[in-house]
Amino acid sequence: MTAADRAESTALLTDHYELTMLAGALRDGTADRDCVFELFARRLPNGRRYGVVAGIGRLLDAIEKFRFQDAEIERLRASGVVDEDTLGWLADYRFSGDIVGYAEGELYFPGSPVLTVTSSFGEGVLLETLALSILNHDCAVASAAARMVSAANGRGLIEMGTRRTHEEAAVAAARCAFLAGFTATSNLEAGRRYGIPTAGTCAHAFTLLHDSEEDAFRAQVAALGVNTTLLVDTYDITKGIKTAVEVAGSELGAVRIDSGDLGVLARQARTQLDELGAPATRIVVSGDLDEYAIAALRAEPVDAYGVGTSLVTGSGAPTAGMVYKLVEVEGRPVAKRSSHKESRGGRKAALRRHKPTGTATEEVIYRLAGEQPERQDGDVELQIPLVRAGQRVEGLPTLEQGRERLRQALVSVPWEGLALSQGEPAIPTVFLP
Repeated sequence: MTAADRAESTALLTDHYELTMLAGALRDGTADRDCVFELFARRLPNGRRYGVVAGIGRLLDAIEKFRFQDAEIERLRASGVVDEDTLGWLADYRFSGDIVGYAEGELYFPGSPVLTVTSSFGEGVLLETLALSILNHDCAVASAAARMVSAANGRGLIEMGTRRTHEEAAVAAARCAFLAGFTATSNLEAGRRYGIPTAGTCAHAFTLLHDSEEDAFRAQVAALGVNTTLLVDTYDITKGIKTAVEVAGSELGAVRIDSGDLGVLARQARTQLDELGAPATRIVVSGDLDEYAIAALRAEPVDAYGVGTSLVTGSGAPTAGMVYKLVEVEGRPVAKRSSHKESRGGRKAALRRHKPTGTATEEVIYRLAGEQPERQDGDVELQIPLVRAGQRVEGLPTLEQGRERLRQALVSVPWEGLALSQGEPAIPTVFLP
């Protein structure tokens, strides 16, 4: 299969055991049974108060391209993964079911039915790995990014993690960061693919390339203008700032500090810039930042943060811990009873309750065939239609709208739920029988 083929198909993002289940179900006639699958997290990562839904748009794109092409069928035939009847079924595969779920930018909590897939067993079971691989990654990155945005308290954040993860994961991570409120990304492919603003500056290699720091700065300013950001800590920060202002003048856009005690250095840089007549020159800091480091710098004269490794790795929680479980077969609730891995049977929906002030108080999860919650003022139903009869629903929220949804959702969280310290989920989950 060529690179172009791989770009147009996501079918081999199926796990071997899914095809094993499909082959068995086709053999005994159960593959056509009407089923409901739910994707949810049993718990939040250790220390987290909330999760952020991200990756829904990417998942819907992937489902639209989920096809077993000739080359993939031949690969499966040659390896003997499944029998000929199953290969014939896969060749005609098109998802024709329904999907509802939480919108991107919505918060989720333990047990929240983030995604509900209604289809035949065969069609739905093949989406398990695809859905989990996308949502486990994107929800983890977006959740970490949202904590960083809260810690930054209105200051700019630039996503700079491309060189710290897989090349495709880097593009997805940039999308998640923007959804969570980051200002820009250094990843140009994310800018092209999703329309995210891009930003960046030179690395130390550019300064080292030149015979002097001054030569490097002059070359950068000549190419990019005085509004550029100059990296001033290759040699001596004090001398670097002085040279930067001499070269670019008082209209210099920003200086970046990438090492050392960032709080102390930011204060010294601010004082020096002001004394040099460049009070409008911003200070950008980077260098292994996470939400805790950003929070610690809140009192310092920092204008923006560049974040890389911690963001793209979920800041210690690289997966959201989502699972994809069968909860209903032909209208009959089914549930896993394994110790510590129990699931709740039956198709479910969820609403979030709010005080008149807008503060969220609880998330109510209920079975559609069970006890219904008595609706109250301030209740918000959380699931929205995503796919109907195999077709993506028109008019779904955009990435920008998801970004605004998350901003509003975080405003609704009780203040203690935004703390970086460990504690209970910000909003308790209530399960109705």
